[in-house]
Amino acid sequence: QVQLVESGGGLVQAGDSLRLSCAASGRTFSGYGMGWFRQAPGKEREFVGYISWSNEITYYANSVKGRFTISRDNAKNTMYLQMSNLKPEDTAVYYCAVRFGGVIMRARDYGVWGQGTQVTVSS
Repeated sequence: QVQLVESGGGLVQAGDSLRLSCAASGRTFSGYGMGWFRQAPGKEREFVGYISWSNEITYYANSVKGRFTISRDNAKNTMYLQMSNLKPEDTAVYYCAVRFGGVIMRARDYGVWGQGTQVTVSS
C-alpha cells in the first residue's frame, strides 16, 4: 500500500521557523516530482511548492517565495518543507503529494496524497 505521511506541524509564533517532512512508504516514487499544498479553513486547497525528482527544479507560490524551501532526500524517500518567517496567513493544513504530470500548480494533477499536518501561526 502506497502511503505519504506528513509530520512536523505545530503551533508557532509569527516569525518562527518550522520544517515539515513527507515520508513515502510502500513504494518509491522514482522519477516523479512532488509538491506541497495547503488548505486553510473555508478556503480551497492551494499550491505551495514543487520539487522535481532530481532536486534540480523547484517552483514556489508567490506567497511563500523567499520564505519556504523544498528539498528531498530520495535515498530516504522523504521530502521536506523548510518554512521561515512564518506569518498568520500561513496557518493551514499542509499536504504533500506526488505529481503525475499536467500543471505543476494544479492539485488535480497530483495523486497519492498524505493526510496532512496542521500548521498554526499565532500573531
